[in-house]
Formats: sequence, structure tokens, C-alpha cells
Amino acid sequence: MTDKVAQDFVAARLAARSLPDFPGALPPDLATGYRHQEAAIALWPDEIIGWKIGRVAGAEFEAKFGRTRLAGPIFSRQLRRAGREPVDFPVFRGGFAAIEAEFVLVVGRDAPAAKADWTTEEARALVGGMHIGIETAGSPLATINALGPAVVVSDFGNNAGLILGGAVGDWRSRSDESLTCESFIEGKSAGKGAASDLPGGSIESLRFLLEHAARRGRPLKAGMLISTGAVTGIHDIAIGQRARVDFGPLGGIECVAAAAQGETETSRAARA
Repeated sequence: MTDKVAQDFVAARLAARSLPDFPGALPPDLATGYRHQEAAIALWPDEIIGWKIGRVAGAEFEAKFGRTRLAGPIFSRQLRRAGREPVDFPVFRGGFAAIEAEFVLVVGRDAPAAKADWTTEEARALVGGMHIGIETAGSPLATINALGPAVVVSDFGNNAGLILGGAVGDWRSRSDESLTCESFIEGKSAGKGAASDLPGGSIESLRFLLEHAARRGRPLKAGMLISTGAVTGIHDIAIGQRARVDFGPLGGIECVAAAAQGETETSRAARA
């Protein structure tokens, strides 16, 4: 059966154009949103190399959906690596764009395909490493967050990529309270936070995802990058603006929002 929501979101993303409205009936629940997401994954011409985890924002939605977190795929060509120079990342003109300071976990080994229940200790044991990072949130739909978590889920969890920074070498011995950072937009502080500001911390984000992914038939694989949640908040950004996240002694990441460029059938065929 054709999923028009998935088709329209994928087409808009590939063409780098905005959508004026949600392309169909608003999903009444997260399950419907994830069905749209699965259909869009099947249409997207790239492979999943990780997942972003976000919050089900607001007590009203938490009560309605019975969840505190949501997930969306990160694709291989949307991964950028931080360096000495600011990293350009694409923004949908007329859509939504934001940066989110993140602590990124690396999956150390394949999760057992049949295992759908995880403890915090089991999740921690699966981690092979931690990095600093920035999730580049983005959607062709400017109102995506205002329309609620089920809509966010429908469009890849409102994810448009990941900027991966340096490794956190001593992460196992550090407390969540010590993993701090501050975000800046155009040189002005936009928010401060720590991994402990995520409910249950970054490992709880991973524990949620392990169960969620297994029940979707997508158990996590070794090497996958898990962006565990916005530590300082969701900070809107416009084309041409510069952002920086200062992770203190762990380093920093700078990036610049650039207008996304649409893909043609020829360019996609050449890359395939």
C-alpha cells in the first residue's frame, strides 16, 4: 500500500524543498508515525548508520503516548566529522532547522536479534565508546515540532544528520553530571546542560533504543552511532548562521548552516 506521507517527505528531502503542511492526516499515535517512518526508510537511497533519540516533549504527550523518548534514523551520507574548520551542514530553505548538543554512544557489538528487554547494566555493557557531537535537526516541514511527537517521528525523527566530534576517552569513569556542554548561536549562549539532564542519562537513552529497535526488527549493530538526546536544548538556526558547542576539556565543535541542495536522478544514479 502506498504511503503518501512517506513519499512526500522523502521527495521533499531529496529535492531540498519545504512542505507547506503535513502531507496527509496527522498521525493519531506514535505507532502510526513509526509506520510512516518505516515506509520512508524503505524509500530513502542510503543506509542507516545510527539513530537519534529525542524527547516526547511535554507532560501531555507523555501521558497520551506513554513514552518519554522517540527515535529516528541517521543515514551514512548525513554523517559529518568535526575538524579544525567549521563544518557546513544542510538546511531546508523554508523548513525547520536546529542544532542539538549531544553525547554520542558507539555500539560495541551486535545486539542479539531476539532480545527485546534490556536492563541499564546490559545496555552499558554494549557500549564501545563515546564521542561529543551535534545533531543537526531538520525537516522540510517548518511546523514539525509544533504538531507533536507523532509528526516528528513520521519524518525521520526530525533528523537531518550528525556531526561527530572527538572521543571521550574516560567516559566509563565519568559521571553524567561531569559531561557538560554549552551551545552558542552566532556567539551568544543558547543553553547549558549535562548528560544528567537527560532522564536516566545517556545510557537510559540507549536502553530505550535497544528495546525499541528490536521490536521493529532492527536490532542495533556494532559500530552504529547513537545520538542520545539534546543536552542543552533544541536551538533553531537559520541559513548562514554559525553555531558552536563547547564541551569544556572534551573539546568543541563549530558548524555553519548552509542551504540544502536538491539531488537529481542523475546524481543519485551516479552515486549508487
